[in-house]
Parts: sequence; structure tokens; C-alpha cells
Amino acid sequence: MTVKSISPKDVADQVIKQEPVYILDVRDTEASKDWKIEGSNVQLLNIPFKELKSSGSSELADLPKDRPVYTVCAKGNTSKQAAEYLTESGFENIYSIEGGMAAWSEQLEPVKIGDVEGGAIYQFVRLGKGCLSYLIESDGEAAVIDANRMIENYKKFAQENGLTIKYVLDTHLHADHISGGKALADDSGAAYYLPPEDADEVVIDFEAATDGLKLEVGKTVIEAIYSPGHTIGSTTFLVDDQYLLTGDILFVESIGRPDLAGKAQDWADDLYETLNKRYKEFAGDLLVLPAHYAESGEMNEDGSVSEKLSVLYEKNEGLQIKDEASFIKRVTEGLKEQPNAYEEIQQTNMGKLKPEPEKASEMETGPNNCAV
Repeated sequence: MTVKSISPKDVADQVIKQEPVYILDVRDTEASKDWKIEGSNVQLLNIPFKELKSSGSSELADLPKDRPVYTVCAKGNTSKQAAEYLTESGFENIYSIEGGMAAWSEQLEPVKIGDVEGGAIYQFVRLGKGCLSYLIESDGEAAVIDANRMIENYKKFAQENGLTIKYVLDTHLHADHISGGKALADDSGAAYYLPPEDADEVVIDFEAATDGLKLEVGKTVIEAIYSPGHTIGSTTFLVDDQYLLTGDILFVESIGRPDLAGKAQDWADDLYETLNKRYKEFAGDLLVLPAHYAESGEMNEDGSVSEKLSVLYEKNEGLQIKDEASFIKRVTEGLKEQPNAYEEIQQTNMGKLKPEPEKASEMETGPNNCAV
């Protein structure tokens, strides 16, 4: 029989638009708990495929009859079998998500954040990894910040909007996902910028994103501000004195972790200094735009992730710890597991490894764990 399917992009569009989404996850329970499709409008039921046919009628009764149900597995094969079984059992609106969680992790959804001088700033939301990247456009020019490896998304956006990508920048040497920064820059003829403090072992060509650097994109100005703590080179980008792109230093509900290079104690001091002194000098009405989010609850109604700096100083848990010793203890002890394959990802972002696409996808499997 023919099994109906739905693309990950169509599911992502529904999540961003806050439309009701019902997911039947047929992976094993631990895999589903660790990493799943999330959103305030997402309902998820986990029944491992091996248990599906023996599931009690009460469990299957939880599946809605009046709207579509999307089955998902790791790579899209088992979910097809689950959809076939459910269809044969009388369910009419069952769809298998093409490519499974592997494909889901690669979806990027652009959301307009606001205006800049001569243009706008867009946030590309990677729902399956919680990664956030940015495209700033002004007068036909563009800059991309913290690009994911799926660079076709930025290229397509630029082409459809008549933009020339002039600059590509990374806020730091990433450890949870493979950067598309260098590849996008090479493909588009743009200059690639990376903080030099993170580049001791980097073997690819780059321009130095040093403290105080100012880049003009059309009428818009991007300023680099050295803000170490997550990495020794972490750099914040201030856009038109309106938007603060904080990388993995400051998130909406948490703060960055300083341990991904084995230097937690050393970098915790820098993190405290950045959050409690450097950032304190910024205006409170700046809109903070981080490089990640951890929970779907951090998303705004339009699917974007942002918050004013003044609000974060009132509500963000990590910014409430005023005592330096207590702060350092909090950010160095009892942390989440480190991101999957983070050392290989760092090596890839240095240019030392060049994984094939399937391997690269495998390396990025799982949630991001860059927050404390």
C-alpha cells in the first residue's frame, strides 16, 4: 500500500506558525526523551515500534481521529512501517515524516526579527537542534552570522531577495554543530570572520573578528565586541545599536557553559566578567539574539527567540547569581552531558576534518547542550 508522507519542512512551517502538530514517535523511549520534536503547539506520544502492534487499545485511542498524525523515527524507514500499520488499522490521517529525526535536525526556518538601517534582520531557526543563525540585509548586501552547514538555505534566501552576501561571521569556534561559515563564504565570495583567540589550531583562511571591528553592510553597521567565557574567543556582534548577537554567551533562559575545551575553571572567570561587567555597559533595550535555545518555551509567538537585555537581567537564572564564587560553582559543576561528538565537530570547524555529509549529519545527532 502507498504510505502518505510529509516533508520535515512542512512540519517545521506548522510548528513556526503555531498550528497544532501531533507526533507519534516510534523510536525507543530513551531516544525520544533525549531528543524529540518540540513546540508549544506540539503534542507527542511515544510508542516504540516494537511495541506498537501490542499496544493496548487505550494507547492507540490517544491518537486523534480528526487531524493528521505524523510518525517519526531516526531516519524515516521505521516510521513508514508504523504509518502503514496504523493506516491498515483504520486510521485515515497518518503521515510518515520523510528522513526522520536526521532530516528534521537540518530544517532552517527564517523569521524576520525587525528592521535595520536600509533593510532587516532575519533569524534562521533550526528547530531540530535549537540552533539560531542570522542574516542581516541592507541595500542589497547581506551578512550571515553563525551559519549552519546547510548553506543552501542562506544562498536561496539571498538569491530570492536579490542579495549579495558580503560577510560571513562566527561568534566563536562552535562545538555542538558544524559551521557553514567558511563554506558559505567560499561559495559566495564573501569574507569569512572568526575570533582569532579561538583560532590557534584553525587551518582554514579567515579574517580576524577583533574587538572593535566595524563592518558595513549597506547602511547597517556590525560591531564586534570581545566577550569571552563560553570560549576564549567568544565575540558578541552589535547590529545598528539595536540588536545584540550573543553567540553562546547569553541565552534567553540560561547562560553559556565554559567547559567544552576542558578549561572550565579558567573560562568561568571570563564568563562572569562578560555577563556582570561587559554586558552591564550595554543599553537595556537592546534585543538579545542568541545562537541557541534549549526549550520550546523560549520561543515567541512568531517562532523567533529573543528578549530585551533588561528583561534578562531581571529573569534569567544565570544572571541572578551575583557572588562570583557561587557563579563559578554553578557553571562548572553538575552540567548537562557535553554535545554529541563535540571534539570531532570542533576539529571539523578548525578545518582538520572533512566528514562526508552522512557522517556530518550523524555527528550532529541529538540536542544541543551549550547552555548551563
